[in-house]
Amino acid sequence: MGTAPANAIPTAAEAAQEKVTGEGTQSDRGIERDYTVFSRSQRRYIVFMASWAGFFSPVSSQIYFPALNTLAEDLHVSNSLINLTLTSYMIFQGLAPMFIGDFADKAGRRPAYIVCFTIYIAANVGLALQNNYAALFVLRCLQSAGSSTTIALSSGVVSDVATAAERGSYMGFVTAGSLLGPSVGPVVGGLLAQYLGWRAIFWFLVIFAGAFMVPFLITFPETARDIVGDGSIPPQTWNMSLVSYLKARKASEEGIEAPANPTRPKLRFPNPLQTLAIVFQKDTSIVLFCNAILFAGFYDVSATIPSIYNEIYGLNDLQIGLCYIPFGLGSCIASILNGKFLDFNYRRIAKATGFPLVKNRHTDLRNFPIEKARLQIAFPMLALGSLSILAFGWCLNFRVHLAAPTTILFLMGLTLTGAFNTISTILVDFYPKQAAKATAANNLFRCLIGAGATALIDPMLAAMGRGWCFTFIALVMLATSPLLVLIIHKGPQWREERRVREEVKKTRERGENI
Repeated sequence: MGTAPANAIPTAAEAAQEKVTGEGTQSDRGIERDYTVFSRSQRRYIVFMASWAGFFSPVSSQIYFPALNTLAEDLHVSNSLINLTLTSYMIFQGLAPMFIGDFADKAGRRPAYIVCFTIYIAANVGLALQNNYAALFVLRCLQSAGSSTTIALSSGVVSDVATAAERGSYMGFVTAGSLLGPSVGPVVGGLLAQYLGWRAIFWFLVIFAGAFMVPFLITFPETARDIVGDGSIPPQTWNMSLVSYLKARKASEEGIEAPANPTRPKLRFPNPLQTLAIVFQKDTSIVLFCNAILFAGFYDVSATIPSIYNEIYGLNDLQIGLCYIPFGLGSCIASILNGKFLDFNYRRIAKATGFPLVKNRHTDLRNFPIEKARLQIAFPMLALGSLSILAFGWCLNFRVHLAAPTTILFLMGLTLTGAFNTISTILVDFYPKQAAKATAANNLFRCLIGAGATALIDPMLAAMGRGWCFTFIALVMLATSPLLVLIIHKGPQWREERRVREEVKKTRERGENI
């Protein structure tokens, strides 16, 4: 990946200070280091692969939706029991990243990806072969455990290679991959279920995951900063891609000495309590709660489309899958455009406050209102997204032509995705050195609340009717706006208090080790 200059390797003191500030710092000697030695094209490839990996979790959930009615018939169970497999999927989607996120920060991104995809491929093989509801339920949990952590890992990869000034765009590209699921998944699932049967869905996922793993094992470099620093320090031999191994071997034969290996974190059993520690921070807990409410509304719409569209419009599996295209298309467009808006707003506020703008250098955000720079973008998205859910519900209530609710799905994907992307980015800004664990905390919150919302949506629809049910969901989503205003005003103070606590803790730990 290129030879880094000698001053690109942080000293022990600088590394310690970098861990304290989160984003890193310039050395006392006044030497400025690039944040990463990876070139722009290398970073784009790394983010592309991370985005592809993040695609598997939502596509594994969404590809399943068009086949829900068929599965219920073939396995001789009710729609409510089939919906429980959606709930269990989301519960494990929230729990699994708590373990893998910590493991990825200690062992590296590559080992974590390999563990996840091994579990994922094995679960899909089992799903394709099973013949009863109990096996379906258990294997869906394993499938979720294997795929759900890829989103947390993707956020970690972005924090490894992108500074705060360009993080919005990179997070946008990563989110675009994960949000293609609502578009591609139901269409592919509908085609496979309609013409080859529901088992073909899981064989497709096996083949697709294998197609990802081949280039990943050959080309994807380790990026975790505790393992490779800015990318100039080679990882352990067993953690190298084939390309990295061949380059290291060639350099060794030519007598080029590699940078000294740093003191790496000791491998131990993943500790989910570290993720919970992030959850219970003042600012983080509010941000996570707001994002979870938005996600629950988003998922309620996705989960109810198959049964409602079948009941009102008489659509089959394939036709239902096609109706998800505007939803996913809007999501994909929003994730890319919103990333650009986030970077623009960061630059705008930095210029207004006299904050230095350096894209490729370490940035200490302690004196920068990052909460304002990020969350200002969320408010219009949140308002429009809530209104689109309200309009969606009343269109279904009055049985308006299919074109109306399907068009609204595009607006819903466009706006709600913008809000998701904003909140995901600010979490990485809060914890740039623990991005995988921070995103795991996000998954925990939003998936557990989303699972509860999915379990309640059928009784709510029966009791309230479609119009008032979705109106209630929209109003709950809008009610999160004052909490985001609170974060803008109190967030910088809470963030500084947390930084001081962490600095004191690290100082004590260093004193005890002397």
